[in-house]
Amino acid sequence: MIEYHKFYKSLKHLELQNENYRTLDSSLPDLIQEAVAESVIQRFEICYDCMWKVLKRYLVDELGLPDVPNSPKPVLKLANENNLFLSPVEQWLDYANVRVATWHDYSGEKAQLALKKMNAFIVDAIELYQRMSGERWC
Repeated sequence: MIEYHKFYKSLKHLELQNENYRTLDSSLPDLIQEAVAESVIQRFEICYDCMWKVLKRYLVDELGLPDVPNSPKPVLKLANENNLFLSPVEQWLDYANVRVATWHDYSGEKAQLALKKMNAFIVDAIELYQRMSGERWC
C-alpha cells in the first residue's frame, strides 16, 4: 500500500506558506519578506521530491508498470502516458526544471520564477494527489 501522508503533509505546508507569502504585508521589512519567500521555495522542493517519489511508487504498485526509471522527468512522462495529469506534461516538466533551478541557485531571478509557478503547481499537485489517493483535498 502506498503511503501518501508525506506527500499530503508537504503539499499542505506548501499551500499554507504560499498563501502566507501571497498575503504578506508589503510594509514588513525586506528580510522578513525574503524569509517567507525562501520558505515557500524550500517547501516546494520538499513537496516536489515527495510528489515524484510517490508518483513512481504509484506507477509500479498501482499500475503495475515494469522498469520505472528512478528520476523525475521520465517518471513524469510515464505518468502522462498513463493519463494521470490534467495539465500538459510540458507544465510538469517545467516544474521539474524549476526544482533543478532552485537546487542549484537561489538568485533573485530564479526565486521569483519559482514563486510565480507555485499557484499552478499547487493546483496540479492537489489534483494528482486526489487521483492517486482517491481522497478529497481538505
